[in-house]
Amino acid sequence: MSQAERIKELLGWLKVVFAALVAIDVSLIAWLAQNFRTADAMLVVLAVIAVACITAGIVGINHAALRRIAELENLCWFGP
Repeated sequence: MSQAERIKELLGWLKVVFAALVAIDVSLIAWLAQNFRTADAMLVVLAVIAVACITAGIVGINHAALRRIAELENLCWFGP
């Protein structure tokens, strides 16, 4: 397997992880919006911490994917 193919495969997995984290993040934010007044304070605090951590994970996955895309562009660039 060439390096370009490995990078493409990794990008595919990063897309899956990115989509899953976004879905979880949106679900937690929606839950917080609906239940922050009636839920236990500790549960709300934990949900806010989870949203912050998952959002940080989304940013990290995004940066990892952008680095891999740059690697792929550099690998496939043939020059003038």
